[in-house]
Amino acid sequence: MHELSIALGIVKIAEEETTKANAKKVDLIELEIGTLAGIEFDSLDFVWPAAVKGTVLEHAKKTTIVIEAKGKCLDCDTVFDLENVFDPCPICHSFLKGIIQGKELRVKSMEVS
Repeated sequence: MHELSIALGIVKIAEEETTKANAKKVDLIELEIGTLAGIEFDSLDFVWPAAVKGTVLEHAKKTTIVIEAKGKCLDCDTVFDLENVFDPCPICHSFLKGIIQGKELRVKSMEVS
């Protein structure tokens, strides 16, 4: 379950940023996570309370923005939705594609006080 290490990484980022801002706590944290990022959303939600206990994020509201995956076919230039990394182009059925979005895993914003 690597979601715990991801949650702890988010805590580290939040602690560093609150220190830079001379703040004491985070009131709101907004995450962007792509559907191809390899994150189980339920697992992240499960480990979150344990990961943030006693930290600047303990009482913060967590918002997660899910970024749906999209690919672009390298043969016919079709842009299409992806459920899996190995999905073929729905038009020409080529497996050659670039991932346009869906691998994101970032802290988009934080409100501190």
